[in-house]
Amino acid sequence: MVVVTLQRQKCIGCNYCVEMAPAQFQMSKRDGKSVLLNSKEKKGFYTLKSHDNGIFDGCLQAQKACPVKIITAKML
Repeated sequence: MVVVTLQRQKCIGCNYCVEMAPAQFQMSKRDGKSVLLNSKEKKGFYTLKSHDNGIFDGCLQAQKACPVKIITAKML
């Protein structure tokens, strides 16, 4: 299982996450911040849990590329 977390409030809108993992991230047209697709929000953290291990590499690249370090990707 892959678990991806985004702290959306701290997003600066650089778009790197969308470039690295376009199937999991997109930019909001309303506020210009990243959106973790199909995630659930709890206390400012947006979390996606997926059984598709194929998304891990892209999400890990998004984690590494994020200049404000608000993305985490873990394989459980």
